[in-house]
Amino acid sequence: MPLVFKVGIKPTPSIGLPQKTINVVKKTNTVLEIKGRHDPCIVPRAVVVIEAVTAWTILDLYYMAKRN
Repeated sequence: MPLVFKVGIKPTPSIGLPQKTINVVKKTNTVLEIKGRHDPCIVPRAVVVIEAVTAWTILDLYYMAKRN
């Protein structure tokens, strides 16, 4: 039988503080400042992780049931 469940994923926040970085084109030190929200979409990567953790948990429950 298919295993169906819901998962909630919190968006990853942008870091609003100035950060020291390097401009690789100009080869100079610079400061990165993000204005507004520029959150990456993590859903495609999160699905693989959720599937793997689910499989791991099912296997763990299987081994626990075999011990009893």
